Amino acid sequence: MAKDESTGDESVQPQPTEADGQSALFGAEPGNIPYVVLARKYRPENFGDLIGQEAMVRTLKNAFATNRIAQGYMLTGVRGVGKTTTARILARALNYAKDGQAKDSAADRPTVDFDGYGIHCREIIASRHADVIEMDAASNTGVDNMREIIESARYKPILARYKVYIIDEVHMLSKGAFNALLKTLEEPPAHVKFIFATTEIRKVPVTVLSRCQRFDLRRVDVPVLMKHFEGIVAKEGAQAEPDALALIARAAEGSVRDGLSLLDQAIASCGTRAGEVSEAGTGTVTTEAVRAMLGLADRGRIFDLVELMLGGKPGPAILALDALHKDGAEPVQVLSDLAECIHIASRVKAAGAEAAGEGLSAEERRRAISLAGQLSMPLLARAWQMLLKGIEEANRASNQLAAAEMVLIRLAYTADLPSPDAVIRALGGGAVAVPARVTGGAGSGTGRGPLNAVDAPAPAPAMVVGGDGDVAAPAAMPRSIAARAAMPDPRSLPEIADLAGQMRDIKLKMLIEDLVCLVRFEPGRLEISLPEDAPKGFTGELTEKLAKWTGRRWIVAVSREAGAKPIGVAKREAEAAEIERLRANPTLKAVLEAFPDASIRAVRLMKKDGGGQ
Repeated sequence: MAKDESTGDESVQPQPTEADGQSALFGAEPGNIPYVVLARKYRPENFGDLIGQEAMVRTLKNAFATNRIAQGYMLTGVRGVGKTTTARILARALNYAKDGQAKDSAADRPTVDFDGYGIHCREIIASRHADVIEMDAASNTGVDNMREIIESARYKPILARYKVYIIDEVHMLSKGAFNALLKTLEEPPAHVKFIFATTEIRKVPVTVLSRCQRFDLRRVDVPVLMKHFEGIVAKEGAQAEPDALALIARAAEGSVRDGLSLLDQAIASCGTRAGEVSEAGTGTVTTEAVRAMLGLADRGRIFDLVELMLGGKPGPAILALDALHKDGAEPVQVLSDLAECIHIASRVKAAGAEAAGEGLSAEERRRAISLAGQLSMPLLARAWQMLLKGIEEANRASNQLAAAEMVLIRLAYTADLPSPDAVIRALGGGAVAVPARVTGGAGSGTGRGPLNAVDAPAPAPAMVVGGDGDVAAPAAMPRSIAARAAMPDPRSLPEIADLAGQMRDIKLKMLIEDLVCLVRFEPGRLEISLPEDAPKGFTGELTEKLAKWTGRRWIVAVSREAGAKPIGVAKREAEAAEIERLRANPTLKAVLEAFPDASIRAVRLMKKDGGGQ
């Protein structure tokens, strides 16, 4: 009830409706509203308007219906999925009340079922309510800011039911600020609620997370975004092709705000109203206009480029890239589109045609399924890795087009290389499956690439049978694993040292050469002497390694006899004697006299042509 100022009588005044929301929100009279970007103009004002967050909305509705309202909420997700908007809707639900509603009545309680605007809704939506305090943690990071919140939380709200603190980008608070807030967050006054929003949930301390109900806002799927954009385009009186909206939805990467910003730009570039045409526009948001705006290439031409690239045709692939670049496509974006096509084909290859994705047109789906049928998974995986590396290189390059061309050349010339498992099979005696050549399609011709190749079954690896009849390791296995069947018994101490070197046990090889003095050598038995400073457990290690490498039992015994010189010492003494002999050579002596700084460091025996030394 309100009093008529002209007559003094009390009368029922008309209440504001949802249609008046925008004029009240932006402080302008109805019919005289300044232009507002789509991302703000169509910001949701209730839970029914939120898209793509059904799980969160259902949980909150049930919580409010059963009066299980937490003291703190943590909203997390990527940019533009509605964290701050959800916080404001939550604040509106906590303080929703109709004009004339009696306090402490059955209807005076938080609710998510809004019947138009309540007495606090407009101010909460416009972020100017006295009891709903929004704070940006990026610019209020210190303990003093938290102290202000703690002090003000002691006092009851001025107008609303709850005093609500919305802290955006809460992960940017300092460690001291988080610690200062903990006690109040855990046991706040009954009239206080906290709502936090962040894009970096991992930077929020666990002590804070444990005191809040956490909601992870999902990226919005492409079909949902497309439907949302269709409704907004209709409300704006504009027109848009479905494929154009699909491009915008894919470019948004699940962010509603990013998608609406792109849609706003596309509508402005093509004509803002039906029948209204800009200088460069047609009155309709077209696919080609969106591609030019985003620097994208036609998806069909991208599939053609994939077939040329993996068909081993570097020349045509470079020409196709040049044509795309001249039409406005950015080189790095082309590489990203190529990687996306490879990813789609890999999904289809691994999980079937239904895994192609809902954001593709019928023609794109057909091309992806066809590409998956022509290419093997190893080739798709290799192309994916090379494209990711190429995107990084192109981003750092001064000439991105040249970098992109080099990526295509590398992919074209490596397209028909055998996979690692095929190389291993070839080394083990198995046959390598030679990929089939291109016989038709957009990338047809006499190229050298593996399009239309199939995954050939792997031939069984060759097996080696040991002397005792046991089946040993496959011949294609690394030598360190298959050595038991492949290595013969050593017949001398130098051969034992060489065996240790072949098995990549360099430490053991050096110990054998520098410490071991051979006393007696017999097949399976080694009698040696060691200096006093020899490592403990050396003989046990040598015994174990010899048994493992040769496949037979060995005995290594330590003798008190002196034995022969270690082979490393003997080798160094022989080299020193050879150097002294060379110094006495008249020719070399004259060279050393002519070059006083020259010296003989080492000698090496040269092999003769006949294979001897």
